[in-house]
Amino acid sequence: MIHLEKIQASPMINNPSLEQLAASLNKQAVLHGSVHRIRKMSGFSFLILRTADSLIQCILEPEKCHIEGLLKEEACIRAEATVTEEPRSRTGWELHLTEIKVLSSPEAEMPVVIHGKEIDASLETILDYRPLTLRNEKQRAVFKIQEGLCRGFRNFLEQEQFTEIHTPKIVYQGAEGGANIFHLDYFGKDAYLAQSPQFYKQMMVGVYERVFEIAPVFRAEKHDTARHLNEYTSVDFEMGYIDSFTDICRMEAAMLGSALQFLREKYAPELALLKVRLPEQLLETGEIPSIRFHEAKQWVAKAYSRPASEKDDFEPEEEKLLSRLIKKETGSDFVFVTHYPTAKRPFYACEDEGNPAVTLSFDLLFRGLEVTTGGQRIHEYSVQLEKMKRMGMDPSLFESYLWIHRAGMPPHGGLGLGLERFTARLLELDNIRQASLFPRDIHRVTP
Repeated sequence: MIHLEKIQASPMINNPSLEQLAASLNKQAVLHGSVHRIRKMSGFSFLILRTADSLIQCILEPEKCHIEGLLKEEACIRAEATVTEEPRSRTGWELHLTEIKVLSSPEAEMPVVIHGKEIDASLETILDYRPLTLRNEKQRAVFKIQEGLCRGFRNFLEQEQFTEIHTPKIVYQGAEGGANIFHLDYFGKDAYLAQSPQFYKQMMVGVYERVFEIAPVFRAEKHDTARHLNEYTSVDFEMGYIDSFTDICRMEAAMLGSALQFLREKYAPELALLKVRLPEQLLETGEIPSIRFHEAKQWVAKAYSRPASEKDDFEPEEEKLLSRLIKKETGSDFVFVTHYPTAKRPFYACEDEGNPAVTLSFDLLFRGLEVTTGGQRIHEYSVQLEKMKRMGMDPSLFESYLWIHRAGMPPHGGLGLGLERFTARLLELDNIRQASLFPRDIHRVTP
């Protein structure tokens, strides 16, 4: 006879929060975590316990605590402790350990010291040992804040009637084409890693009107710079029935303001730990200044006596200089740059009827770096077909995409925001890899 057991649905008991511990003075608490550091003193030790979200100072007095197993730094333990009032502690209390059960103990020494305020190592070393260096308090705070941004974006977009979608990452055609696309042998057929969910999110506008996705995208760019990755997380949204591409700009400004306010309310400890300067001007006014591309180029050239070598796009240094001018002029850490030249925008970008040499598109710069690209898309079949032919493209390769235009689409547009770039600028990190959990660039596919 087969013996079946019933497993009752029930969440695991989690550690008590800091607030719950503070309310449990002179009571016993049971908690678990890793031994972040042991500092031996005269007659006792400070044991710093690293839980999922905190570092908690505990007092370990050998004669008052029963220890089962080999206790050392990075051991995983389950412990019982008495919550004791301690005015000198930053929390106002501390834990006096009474029992420790070692669940596992490390077999090797840590190759890099992680329990300091900073990790004293090069970025390459930090990334080489990423599974371990992420245990550092500041390192993991970066990605709690990144989590908070995604929660903030998602909460806002759901409130604004956007539907979350999940689009393919193996595709038949790239959204932007060119050489920066990863080729795959897909069961004997040509396929590619998606550069963007562009085609699919446009298709889904015809289904849900407003859609969004937070997911990886892939760029086979051979850039070895502090601002480029070959895989990054894109925050994309697309919306229909717009009157102008500025509707997209207004929606993004509202989304960013809402997410930053969410961070302020829900992630105060991480913001304080990393000394984050939130963009106060956006939070206070809800506004982001805007300037046309050609005007911005001229302004930077004149202000810094710097002739531009690239007429249809910004050089990285120009982005920094423009942001500096905007900050001085308006106090804003952000600026929308609009009406980019048609020559530098993809085939689906809607052109300005009054001046077809420019598009109804924009970039958002944040503290000297482009973090968003967006704009209005072509929604009429005849217009899209004509532009593709004008650009020397073969429309037959985009048959499924063109179906939405044939079948009728409302005026629509959207954007893609690079999550790692945005995180890096918010935290004022020097290198985008510091804001990528396990970065992928032209040199790195491990860990």
